[in-house]
Amino acid sequence: MPDDNFYIGCHLSFADGYKAMADDALSISANTFQYFSRNPRGGKAKDFDSNDAQKLIDIATQQNFAPFLVHAPYTYNLCSKDESVREFATRCMLEDLQKQQNIPNSLYNFHPGSHVGQGVEMGISLIVEALDSVMSEDFSTTILLEAMAGKGSEVGGTFEELAEIIKRAKLGNLLGVCLDTCHVYSAGYDIVNDIDGVLEKFDSIVGLSRLKAIHLNDSMTEFASHKDRHAKIGEGSIGLDAIARIINHPKLRNLPFYLETPNELDGYAKEIELLKSLRS
Repeated sequence: MPDDNFYIGCHLSFADGYKAMADDALSISANTFQYFSRNPRGGKAKDFDSNDAQKLIDIATQQNFAPFLVHAPYTYNLCSKDESVREFATRCMLEDLQKQQNIPNSLYNFHPGSHVGQGVEMGISLIVEALDSVMSEDFSTTILLEAMAGKGSEVGGTFEELAEIIKRAKLGNLLGVCLDTCHVYSAGYDIVNDIDGVLEKFDSIVGLSRLKAIHLNDSMTEFASHKDRHAKIGEGSIGLDAIARIINHPKLRNLPFYLETPNELDGYAKEIELLKSLRS
């Protein structure tokens, strides 16, 4: 029988507000969800509606939801060559985090950024500088670095790069990591044939205590392709058997899983039903 502590959700639209997302989650038998803090291509965030947010909090408490995962827009690049791009990302991230303090039990995930030819060392330095300017010990929201596929000049395509950011940030002890199954497989970590070895490596370099969330996706491209192309569950190169091993792995099974597959709401409902059937 499926485990009652299987926390599974998907990416939902924030267009109609907090309660609408909670209702959508319940309609597809999800017990958590992810959403963008603002338009995924950037721009002004919606004004905070405390009444709407309280409705979400009430539903989440009643239904025993896992933490919500707030995703920063893709336009944020904390290690851009362009200072104005870095300033925009830093300012918006701080706004996002300040707003998120009104939603308890939430996580904030971001792509570390692309160094755009400056080199990984400079990229990490700029990311750390930005994090030091936005992080506060008073924040209840946990900030997560997302593990990337390593395409182009992306920072965060190796566990070592994630660990270095955490080590060098002033409040790095408050940072966590979100592993994306498509990304890490594309980055060259063989979660299909050696999930135990990958997790052992992550633990030795970053620490499993840092792992707070999983983006659960199949991959359109092959192993170590260094491309970020998500596929529906069971329809990519990772495959259903490996996905089943991931969601049932003793070191992962109690974490929240967030689908980012190319789906609409009905497609997510089918995937959640499928994944629940694979839970042992």
